[in-house]
Amino acid sequence: MPRSLLTRATAPVLCAGLLWTAAPAHAQSPAPARPVSSGTWADRATDAYRALQDHLYEGSGRHGLYLEHTPRQAGDQEHSFLWPFREAAQAAVDMQELPGTGSAYRQDAAERFDTAELYHTGGDRPGYASYLPAPLGTGGDTYYDDNAVVALTELDQYEATGDARYLERAERILPVVSRAWDDDTTKACPGGMDWYDSPNNTIRATNVTALSAQLAARLYTHTHDRAHLDKARQWYGWVYSCMRKAPGLYVNDRGDDGSTNETLWTYNSGAMIGTATALYRGTGDTGYLDKAVADARGSLAYWTEGSRLHDQPAVFNSFYFKDLLDLDAVRPAPAYLKAMSAYADSTYKSNRDSATGLFRFQPSNGGDYDPAAPAATLNQSAMVQIFATLADATHHKHRRS
Repeated sequence: MPRSLLTRATAPVLCAGLLWTAAPAHAQSPAPARPVSSGTWADRATDAYRALQDHLYEGSGRHGLYLEHTPRQAGDQEHSFLWPFREAAQAAVDMQELPGTGSAYRQDAAERFDTAELYHTGGDRPGYASYLPAPLGTGGDTYYDDNAVVALTELDQYEATGDARYLERAERILPVVSRAWDDDTTKACPGGMDWYDSPNNTIRATNVTALSAQLAARLYTHTHDRAHLDKARQWYGWVYSCMRKAPGLYVNDRGDDGSTNETLWTYNSGAMIGTATALYRGTGDTGYLDKAVADARGSLAYWTEGSRLHDQPAVFNSFYFKDLLDLDAVRPAPAYLKAMSAYADSTYKSNRDSATGLFRFQPSNGGDYDPAAPAATLNQSAMVQIFATLADATHHKHRRS
């Protein structure tokens, strides 16, 4: 199976997860009393995807785009930002893997990739803009984390279909994120990757560097291009040596002023696990596998304590769990699927609006159900991905048992 926003300008919120502020959430449903079946996960994925399409998809007459929220909020743009759109595209890719019914979503997935090109800009510094350029929008900065995750979705689609166009598109993005590497040797812990493409950027971000490393490592497994491997090793090595707080826990960013943002996010844990797993797959170097296992164990011990998973943004948990399951495919450990299942079942029971099938969270995009909050493409797509991935994973586990 494939490896499988908030407004940028609103301070102190930084869209791709570098910093979010929110009211704390504490409630969390207990783990399921017995395992949820593959069929039930598939039903939940189907229900969540239908709600996404019914309430947030704008239709082919509106260029195949999505809304940011429903109901539309006062500060929303006409269409969603790139990151939420990417998550909707990833949701369609994951729905293709549903046991028995996945083929019904192939056309949806293909259409999402055509629409994604509406966010692409050319020129001397090409890349996917954070918002639609003219004539559909006012454009936006090129955020390197956005570009890395778009490329990862292209790779997932390549692995699902074998269509070389998606591999070519993913490879086209690698030079874009490569521009982010900071080669100023005078800075503390030299290296790391800028968050976005602007002279005003002042941080080197864990998420950009780890996700880009994951992209390069996965590209190497398909192309055997040594340059891709060299980048993956360099970028992974910087995060591991400069941002690792404890096994599986990576601080968020380093400022050019020497400061460090100590915030922890599940997807930073996941990206490093996923990169190390991909490096092991591509090279056979068991040192990377050992690092992936150590990070998986350390992060899982931390994130499953109390309400920590519950309080994380749902979309970050989607990244994290998929990376754990990717590791599980080469070094099985029941704890990974168990943690993902418990989170998914808990969130289904506590955060789903039964009248619409939409999921609602705190302004942080995680935490307790907020009936007054708008539903978001970002969060709804994340839950589709989680349920669809669980349906596929539990189906394959059952067949092997």
